[in-house]
Amino acid sequence: MRYLFFTLLAILLCIGTSVAENKNYPTAQNHPPLSIADSIACKRYLDSADNSLLFSIRRQLYLDSVLQIAPWEAGLWQQKSMPLLKQRKYELAMPYLDSAVKYNAHKYLDYRAFIKCIFAKSYKDAITDFNTARTLLGNSGVMDHPYDFYVGLCYLQLNNFDSCSYLMQKCIDEQTRKNGPSWVHPMNWFYLGIAQEEQLQYEKAIASFDSCLKLYPNFCDAKYYKADCLAKTGRLTEAKPIMQQALSDFRNGYTINEDMPFTNCIPTR
Repeated sequence: MRYLFFTLLAILLCIGTSVAENKNYPTAQNHPPLSIADSIACKRYLDSADNSLLFSIRRQLYLDSVLQIAPWEAGLWQQKSMPLLKQRKYELAMPYLDSAVKYNAHKYLDYRAFIKCIFAKSYKDAITDFNTARTLLGNSGVMDHPYDFYVGLCYLQLNNFDSCSYLMQKCIDEQTRKNGPSWVHPMNWFYLGIAQEEQLQYEKAIASFDSCLKLYPNFCDAKYYKADCLAKTGRLTEAKPIMQQALSDFRNGYTINEDMPFTNCIPTR
């Protein structure tokens, strides 16, 4: 079965146009129209890429052939980066993603920031990209979270716990104001709790983990850190059963269920 992405892209190439959403960001709208021969060649290369294995060199070469004819097609640069990102070959993938941003920053700048934050773990660069994306797109979001969430997560990983706390609380307040407390994402409370624990604010952290657990009752990670805070305040009797619950929930798979870093968030104190 052919991917819809390639079918639609082939149509765009054949008519030789790209629709711009905003004149203030890089797009392919002003590229010269393709000749009939080039359009046919692009369609053939795209079909071949579509029929190639995702991680194959063959697929990459077919995409290269299209990009030699139409280098302004940002989506193809992203498609070249995607298999490498899945293989954790970030240094190889990022130049292709950079080209996607070059030709369509409106669509791919915040996506690149997300990749830098969650996968490549280039936190300072991710913050720069998110701040630029905010200037370009306003206070938007990517992959189910607002920009402030990811910037806060970057600050957490950079040990800037106060800024992390501020931004996670800001996300919580905005989501509560718009839709009510039940619509707050549990990861906001979780990372707020981690930042508070790092600042030795154990009671606040426990309250944040409790708020997280109201939304995700079997979340083993939140239970683990809550138990850790209880233990650090001398409440070992309370901590022990919660830690046991955390272990049981972990064995049953109730952990972080999205592309979020965890292993680097272990409190340092």
